[in-house]
Amino acid sequence: MAERVQQPPAKRLCCRPGFGATCRQGQRAAGAPCGGSAATQGGSSRTLSPESLLDIAARRVAEKWPFQRVEERFERIPEPVQRRIVYWSFPRSEREICMYSSFNTGGEEIGSSGESGDETRLPFRRGIALLESGCVDNVLQVGFHLSGTVREPATSSEPELLCNVSVSFDRCKITSVTCSCGNKDIFYCAHVVALSLYRVRKPEQVKLRLPISETLFQMNRDQLQKFVQYLITVHHTDVLPTAQKLADEILSQNSEINQVHGAPDPTAGASVDDENCWHLDEEQVQEQVKLFLSQGGYHGSGKQLNLLFSKVREMLKMRDSNGARMLTLITEQFMGDPRLALWRQQGTIMTDKYRQLWDELGALWMCIVLNPHCKPEQKALWLLQLRRWSNMDVCPLEDGNHGSELINLTNVLPRGPPHRTVFTRAIEACDLHWQDPHLQHILTEDHYTNYCYHDNLDSALFDARGWPLWHEHVPTACARVDALRSHGYPKEALRLAISIVNTLRRQQQKQLELFQTHKTEVEKFMTENPVSAPQPFLEEGESLVSLAVETALIGLGQQRLMPDGLYVQEKVCRNEEQLLARLQEVNLDNMLVKILRRQATLLLEAGPYSGLGEILYRESVPMHTFAKYLFTSLLPHDTELAYRIALRAMRLPVLDSTAPSADLSRPPHIVSVVANRYPRWFTLNHIESQQCELASTMLTAAKGDACKLQTVLESIQKNIHSSSHIFKLAQDAFKIATLMDSLPDLTLLKVSLELGLQVMRMTLSTLNWRRREMVRWLVTCATEVGVFALDSIMQSWFTLFTPTEATSVVASTVMSNSTIVRLHLDCHQQENLANSARTLALQCAMKDPQNCALSALTLCEKDHIAFETAYQIVLDAATTGMNYTQLFTIARYMEHRGYPMRAYKLATLAMTHLNLSYNQDTHPAINDVLWACALSHSLGKNELAAVIPLVVKSVKCATVLSDILRRCTLTTPGMVALHSRRNSGKLMSLDKAPLRQLLDATIGAYINTTHSRLTHISPRHYSEFIEFLSKARETFLMAPDGHIQFTQFIDNLKQIYKGKKKLMMLVRERFG
Repeated sequence: MAERVQQPPAKRLCCRPGFGATCRQGQRAAGAPCGGSAATQGGSSRTLSPESLLDIAARRVAEKWPFQRVEERFERIPEPVQRRIVYWSFPRSEREICMYSSFNTGGEEIGSSGESGDETRLPFRRGIALLESGCVDNVLQVGFHLSGTVREPATSSEPELLCNVSVSFDRCKITSVTCSCGNKDIFYCAHVVALSLYRVRKPEQVKLRLPISETLFQMNRDQLQKFVQYLITVHHTDVLPTAQKLADEILSQNSEINQVHGAPDPTAGASVDDENCWHLDEEQVQEQVKLFLSQGGYHGSGKQLNLLFSKVREMLKMRDSNGARMLTLITEQFMGDPRLALWRQQGTIMTDKYRQLWDELGALWMCIVLNPHCKPEQKALWLLQLRRWSNMDVCPLEDGNHGSELINLTNVLPRGPPHRTVFTRAIEACDLHWQDPHLQHILTEDHYTNYCYHDNLDSALFDARGWPLWHEHVPTACARVDALRSHGYPKEALRLAISIVNTLRRQQQKQLELFQTHKTEVEKFMTENPVSAPQPFLEEGESLVSLAVETALIGLGQQRLMPDGLYVQEKVCRNEEQLLARLQEVNLDNMLVKILRRQATLLLEAGPYSGLGEILYRESVPMHTFAKYLFTSLLPHDTELAYRIALRAMRLPVLDSTAPSADLSRPPHIVSVVANRYPRWFTLNHIESQQCELASTMLTAAKGDACKLQTVLESIQKNIHSSSHIFKLAQDAFKIATLMDSLPDLTLLKVSLELGLQVMRMTLSTLNWRRREMVRWLVTCATEVGVFALDSIMQSWFTLFTPTEATSVVASTVMSNSTIVRLHLDCHQQENLANSARTLALQCAMKDPQNCALSALTLCEKDHIAFETAYQIVLDAATTGMNYTQLFTIARYMEHRGYPMRAYKLATLAMTHLNLSYNQDTHPAINDVLWACALSHSLGKNELAAVIPLVVKSVKCATVLSDILRRCTLTTPGMVALHSRRNSGKLMSLDKAPLRQLLDATIGAYINTTHSRLTHISPRHYSEFIEFLSKARETFLMAPDGHIQFTQFIDNLKQIYKGKKKLMMLVRERFG
């Protein structure tokens, strides 16, 4: 806490009753140790003597009365009585001192500086260490003021520090503290702790004086003057200006100081009007909270704020009024957080951790306003304060949304404002009270002798056994229990909690009976009034743990609508998982197993009240996580019941394409509201993951049981709608079935395969980035199942795979050597499997020749008939369905396989689809054109003569044509032709066909390209253009009259483009 060196101002003015300006005569002993002799030291007495009546009375007065009231009540108070009241006014318990000097009195503690770990660094622990090492000295208690010095030993990095500490107290509470150490913190420093604990543990060693005003009353004028002068002399540099100022005011007849009767005394205790509470530095609380909020969740600030909330709860449990005071300070800082306005302007939602802090803030205010002993005027002030905060624009909403609220589906609570803020529940709780006679009986009595039982479901105060019931909206009743616990009433909280549970149990039983008797009528009624739970108080053999487990099962099993909004939906999931985690910590004994069985049976039979009943609302919160807990818990004890629960919980109607026929699931007045709510299931992916985990758990448990595996498989196929989750289940089943330490489980493998086939069908016509992985996995799974599975998926490939997948993945994997070795196939089986793969490949090639023809040819290489069929498919598709890239690829494959004439034919077909313009000198098809010409050239003059017209027609790029021309003139055509066919061995002439046609086309291409480039040429491209003309001249010169043609070409350029003087000058320099 912020420790200030200045002495706090006096709380009240003191004067002796019955005395005026004259001094009271008489001497008093002033120097006895605190509390007198050891024999009269209350708590410090070493004998078994009974406590004196004086001490008993003084202790009670010191706890309850401000000292001013004592002085006003009695004209003269004997000095021994004053001493004992002053003695007993100091706190006698270390618990509160610990609470105000550490974050947490129990469990892990964190230092206020944000550093955790070593407990010795906590102010309380350090204070104890200082006390036990004898560092506290000069302890003096003057009235209601304690002072002393605390020596902080020197360390390797810090010199010795001597701190002057003073503490004021009243009615067993420390009301102010000061320390010269200068540390600023929310809580007391170690030096204040050390001095306070010294007074608590060693009261007999503390010198006690009455309030200083009492001592001054005993002095005559000379003594008073001597006292003042000595005081000024000792502290002249500090107090002389103040002393002179006071003297001037006292000597002035009209001064304000002379208008007031008496004088202030900082040691005289509290006045009647002073609030009796422990010292809390409000400024430091505000500064620390503001600092934590400004860090935005970094540096552990969220944890620090949660620890502050825990401190508030600790104060409430100690019934310390500072709990509400501290929470008010925290809330003011939260409401002043500048990020709230920024997020609202930007439409940005706050982070989850920050949102959870707001939830805790609202929950704490619920506890505070539900204090069973809260005064009405205090509650009225809190209500005004809460309404002020709630009406601020930046106040966060209860569900985290800024949109419109859904209507109140349960009709239990009154309709609130359009937007419910985090404080709305606390505001509503201000209307609740604790004066109900039946509620008071529940809180104060354990046994009932006079009770009236009647069988009314909603209003009976007792059940048939005479145990009390409490009918109230369950969240409200639970808030009462939380408030009782938080305010330090654990027994009362437990009594009310048991009554609530017994009410829930009775309601559950009655509703089940009603549903089974009047099923149709109840369905219609219950859609408008969802409820929950069963029967008594504590039956024989029951414990509080078993009652808590049963309550959790009742609550988790209730059917409830999914709330609207991302944050509240995440909160539903988070709260359910936290509660289930607590349940999993409980070891199940016979009683708990019995409760699990009973509740599971009730939930299955409870109709629309249960999330596991026959009728399920479309918008109900799914039961997957809860059912997984029930399944794993019941499986060793009742297998059939476990599977009934898990299979029933697999439902997820919100994803069903049509609502079930019995969709009484929704009252008519809210059908229109919920009809469009599907997109608001923000946690749907998480919910589907939980559904998948439940299914995986069942598959694991059902291993080896064909009947149960089939049932689980059917449930998965019916209820899971996500292909990725079904694929995960298929993979999980495959892993379980093929564990290394056991033989493969064929039944589970078939289930895995069936799930994989469903995934293939679901994703066949949709885009899925994992599709290829899924296909490969399915083939692996089918291989594990056996050759019949592989044959089956190839027979029905068109329902499972695209043609590309079927040929490139399925058929090629089936025909691989690794598959044959894995299956241990004989020759006959290998041939049958290969025939199926080739048939599949041909079918795919016919369906999608562009993507499958090459794969089909590859797969059919070893079967002549199939290969010829695939080749014919390619030829048939070449004119219409295939582009030049695909045809060139297959042509190259044909050449590679030793079919050059077929490659030539496909290359010529590809050329008919090609069109290269003048500027496409980097086109990827250029290499294919060059290869096709080289192939034609190698086959012979006739083949080359046939392909050159196609080249001339398809290629307009001059550089490509010149490259082809040069290659054709380097070697004799037909040198590598088939059948040892040889021609005359002479090079082909450029002035005869077919090269003359190619040469003319090349020259023409150069001329056209030159004019095209000159149209938009820039100076930086001039040198490049000159090089281009040099290549053109080389081609021109290949013709018999090429020199003349090129000269005419250059002259034409000079004439046409004479405006480009610099360029034409470069042309003349190079070409004349």
